[in-house]
Amino acid sequence: MNDLIPLVNKLQDVFNTIGSDQIDLPQIVVVGSQSSGKSSVLETIVQKDFLPRGNGVVTRRPLVLQLVNTHLGSMGHSSVSSDGTPNEAPDRAEFLHLPNKQFFDFEEVRKEIEAETARVAGQNKAISRTPIHLKIFSKNVLNLTLVDLPGVTKIPVGDQPTDIEKQTRNLILDYILKPNSVILAVSPANVDLANSDSLKLARQVDPEAKRTIGVLTKLDLMDAGTNSLDILSGRAYPLRLGFIGVVNRSQADIQVNKPMADAFKSETEFFQNHPAYRAIAHRCGTNFLAKTLNTILMNHIRDKLPDIKAKLNSLIGQTQQELTSYGDPTFTGKAHRGSLILQLLTKFASDFVAAIDGTSAEISTKELCGGARIYYIFNNVFGAALDSVNPCENLSVQDIRTAIRNSTGPRPSLFVPEIAFDLLVKPQIKLLEPPSLRCVELAYEELVKICHNCGGKDLSRFPRFHAKLIEVVSDLLRERLGPTSDYVESLISIQRSYINTNHPDFIGGGGAMSALERASQKKKKDVDRTRRLSAVNMALAGNGSDSPAREENPEKPLSSAMANLSVHQAAERADRERERERLNHVSQHGGPNNISTSSVNGSPHGPNSGSKDTFMNYFFGGQQQRNDRPILQESTHRSGNVHNVAKEMVMPKTVLDGEPLVFDKKMDYMTDSEEFSGLNEREDMETQLIRSLITSYFNITRKSIQDLVPKAVMHLLVNYSREAVQNRLVATLYKEELFNDLLQEDDNLCAERAKCKAMLDVFKNAFTIINEAM
Repeated sequence: MNDLIPLVNKLQDVFNTIGSDQIDLPQIVVVGSQSSGKSSVLETIVQKDFLPRGNGVVTRRPLVLQLVNTHLGSMGHSSVSSDGTPNEAPDRAEFLHLPNKQFFDFEEVRKEIEAETARVAGQNKAISRTPIHLKIFSKNVLNLTLVDLPGVTKIPVGDQPTDIEKQTRNLILDYILKPNSVILAVSPANVDLANSDSLKLARQVDPEAKRTIGVLTKLDLMDAGTNSLDILSGRAYPLRLGFIGVVNRSQADIQVNKPMADAFKSETEFFQNHPAYRAIAHRCGTNFLAKTLNTILMNHIRDKLPDIKAKLNSLIGQTQQELTSYGDPTFTGKAHRGSLILQLLTKFASDFVAAIDGTSAEISTKELCGGARIYYIFNNVFGAALDSVNPCENLSVQDIRTAIRNSTGPRPSLFVPEIAFDLLVKPQIKLLEPPSLRCVELAYEELVKICHNCGGKDLSRFPRFHAKLIEVVSDLLRERLGPTSDYVESLISIQRSYINTNHPDFIGGGGAMSALERASQKKKKDVDRTRRLSAVNMALAGNGSDSPAREENPEKPLSSAMANLSVHQAAERADRERERERLNHVSQHGGPNNISTSSVNGSPHGPNSGSKDTFMNYFFGGQQQRNDRPILQESTHRSGNVHNVAKEMVMPKTVLDGEPLVFDKKMDYMTDSEEFSGLNEREDMETQLIRSLITSYFNITRKSIQDLVPKAVMHLLVNYSREAVQNRLVATLYKEELFNDLLQEDDNLCAERAKCKAMLDVFKNAFTIINEAM
């Protein structure tokens, strides 16, 4: 049992070397209000004057006090000289912050405590959580470990912080909340116990009073006729460890330096001669308090030692695992450098490939990354960018009419020239190039991001090596960015180099005209419907103006309106019959052109049967006889007939109709505002036809580009980098002259590893000490 307290002291010394408080060691925490006599109790136990004294808060830092009995060896055995006589070493003190210095004059100990307190806590009476560790060796003390805390203060004095009470209470609670702490609650007997700050704090953390021992001071200063016998007997305020009464030296005794031996004699006489305390005098006094604290602490250590051992065993396992994560520095020696470099290269390349393939063990659940992000770029970002491009963007009616006129030269245009379509559609295809190149850049940026996230903790040890790996892979990606972008540009150039109007999905001239005619017919029906409704409204309005007639015969206006409506409908039917006969006549006897309705509306099998027509096929009939379409014969009157047919068609107006189309006044040609001030029916038809053809061909090209660009990026950039990264890393970095530079570890990591290793050694040492004691 006598070995237990020195054992804890040794454990405390071991943990103090690394400043670790991960182990809650058994200790006695002294708590009391300011001027409660707390410091006097400690000095009486030690039998030395060594604590600072004065007004206000004197103890401003926790003082961890280890008392070592020199009459016994460090583990409880007698310390004797070579001749067998007991050693009588002088009393001395040692501070942890001054490891190579011993103090034999305890007045110097007081001064050192004051200086060390001021050094950390300052001169303004503030408090600090950093403890002072003091060890006192004496033959007059029992083995104890005590923690003297600042006294609870209510009101800040002088330049103390305004929240000094809160700071003090929080500091005290930090110590007494630990379950392995025994609370020594010091209260003055001349103050009502219900107002004791120390007991209030102890009750907060130890409501069952299992680990609280009470000390009553200043029993000699109580009013005459009063005593604290009920408290000391445990009847007024029961504590499992009980109350002990003490009588300390008065301030006058301290000032005259009354010897400790005389103080002990006076205390004993007080309890033996006091009528109330005479019966319990053997359970009062400082000597009894020291023995009781020694016994309580030893029993407490004995109860908590198995838990401490289990906690140490757990900490050893955790610290060993943490140390392993920092890597073994011996593996970076000359004999192992090559294999380590190759291992890390392979790990980096594998992480890069796994991130692209989606097989990485560290897949994010918060955002898209790696290969999934590249897929998103192809199908969402790139697709949306292409869909947002308007096929006729920046293409005005003026541009279309200018292209048509310029492509005919000095001759008047008989038909829409095919070269005008080529001139107009190629710049529109060029609009697909910026989003395609941006798609390449986004894929490249994602690959660079993948590269920066590879390696993990294995490479965090070697920041230079990690930076070199990223640099090599980034260079590889940068090399592939140029060829990939060039190829994507060539895809756009290929599409612009040859306009394939015979593409199966191209709408062609016949298809475009059919669509325009359907729109024209729908618009004509809407106009007719509107005209008929207007006629009915006018008839109703005309009949409604004769008020007397309406009064005589109310049904006459409605009858008259219906009669007028019947006449209007008959007229409409007659108009439609005449229109039908005229169209039949044109179809059968329209001259050498022989333009039939099938030529206008397309083949009887629909616009998609057989080969597709270009808009030139519509006007010239193509170069060969087709099964589903009659050939248009050459004729000197062709232009007139085509013009007449075009005039018969009612084309839908566009949103640009009616707006004056004026060329730039700065241009030295076509400066008259009348050049494009309005379009006739034929010009409107040609403009709409060109727009339809451009839209159709642009959509075909857009679909092709949307398919080819992702394939090109995958082949030339993603897959190439994925397959070449391992070889590139090995060829660039696996060189012996680079090993020393690449394997230089991070300074912070080295410091953390050294700290972790020291902590592991401490835990192992403490575990060994406990095993030897048990």
